[in-house]
Amino acid sequence: MVLIDWIILLGYLAGMILLSVFVGRGHKDIDDYYVSGRKLPWWAIAISTMATQTSAVSFISLPAFVAVKKGGGLTWLQYELAVPLAIILVISLLIPHFRKLRLISVYEYLELRFNSAVKYLVSFVFLISRGLATGVGIYAVALVLSVCLNLPVWSTILIIGAVTIIYDTIGGMTAVVYSDVIQTIILVVGIIISILFAIDLTGGIDDILALFPADRLNAIDLSLGLDGKSDMSFWAFLFGGIFIYTSYYGTDQSQVQRELSSRTVEETKKSLIFNGIVRFPLTLLYTAFGISLFAVYYHTPELQQMVTSENPDYLVPNFILMLPAGVKGLLFASLLAAAMSSLDSALNSISAVTMQDLIRPVFKLKANEVVLSRVVTLIWGSLITFFAFYVGQIADTVLEGINKIGSAFYGPVVAAFIIGMVFKKIQPKPVFIGILSGVLFNLGLWILLPQVSWVWWNFTGFIVTVCIAAALSLNYVPEIVNRKHLFIPKWEKSFYYLTAYFILMLLILTAITLLSSRW
Repeated sequence: MVLIDWIILLGYLAGMILLSVFVGRGHKDIDDYYVSGRKLPWWAIAISTMATQTSAVSFISLPAFVAVKKGGGLTWLQYELAVPLAIILVISLLIPHFRKLRLISVYEYLELRFNSAVKYLVSFVFLISRGLATGVGIYAVALVLSVCLNLPVWSTILIIGAVTIIYDTIGGMTAVVYSDVIQTIILVVGIIISILFAIDLTGGIDDILALFPADRLNAIDLSLGLDGKSDMSFWAFLFGGIFIYTSYYGTDQSQVQRELSSRTVEETKKSLIFNGIVRFPLTLLYTAFGISLFAVYYHTPELQQMVTSENPDYLVPNFILMLPAGVKGLLFASLLAAAMSSLDSALNSISAVTMQDLIRPVFKLKANEVVLSRVVTLIWGSLITFFAFYVGQIADTVLEGINKIGSAFYGPVVAAFIIGMVFKKIQPKPVFIGILSGVLFNLGLWILLPQVSWVWWNFTGFIVTVCIAAALSLNYVPEIVNRKHLFIPKWEKSFYYLTAYFILMLLILTAITLLSSRW
């Protein structure tokens, strides 16, 4: 890293703070701070949502998984298959109802449909799981950056945490969304530049394709993911993936809060359909980067010494260090952008749930709630950053841990919402017990049956929660349920396109797999 690289890097960080000051001046109430007065354009929400999905973990880990990780390759593409199907569920069942109720925290619905105990339980689950996953994500990126920038890990944690806390605290959801738009542009440009330089450093596209191993081209793994040999199971990604993405896009506050910030429900649907379609090509771009990195890795003995299948996440940052001055600064800015887009979303949503579900109902505030919201954001940001300092003592496989943390909770949480909207006879206490049972069942799988792919936990958590809640409700006298908290989904024309897109994705993965057998 030379002077021009540091100028680019520091200029980017300063720009994020200035943006937050500019957009944060007009916040008059909590609605402005957390959902931008419900007036954000759909395209900004769509890009912001995609920015959180294409986090620094993806930028570091996905190309490395494709290129060098043991058991890796193109099987990660299976993870995208369920996205269009999940978007159909979210658009048809969840989002229209949330928009009608004009929520700030999505978990407010659970109090309206069931009671405050169910709301508090799911809010607590979200705060803990999202807080832990965010801390792990900060540490994972900071650790890699510290090695490549020759800085102590505490300083890179502090840089990521401090800058994000400042612009998030000042600017609220508006700063989160528009900074994510900028960060996504930087990230995509960074990936394209990386691919072009990888092609230049090798013998060209023909050399890259000739060198890539045929076994890593296999995009479909038809194993069940129950024997510990591979987590990359087609069946786990298809069935578990539906619940991952339905929960993520439809009941995870870090995503739904954006969807509640648009002008109309139709604009929210546009942003979700955009994600359902564009996410797969972006993942293909990451994959192309990984394929090209394999050729660079093959031709560079020094890189082979620094990066092995045991520490694949150092591949991308060490590749960046091979690039010319100026380009290095831009790509490390891309890495920081990806890290900060994940942290800002989590931080703002955690603050919103704390304020809306925990503080406002208890204390009946009359003071300036925007000031208090900023204080809550500052406190949570400091706690998560502090946790990131400690993560290194928890586990070596921190990146995989992010997926496991989410998968332990996603199934039970989405089950609570679907039960509430579809099954009018299931009552609050059985749902409460069902959620706890689903989470405990998944934690049991994690500890006692580690050979079961973590992707299945999303499916098992959902099934256990629904079955326990339904069974216990047989002994309850049905209460009167306000029909406005039930919802009957409607089929829309866009669902045909999303279904067709799912089939197209499946055909592409099948074609790649067939090609690998003849490679």
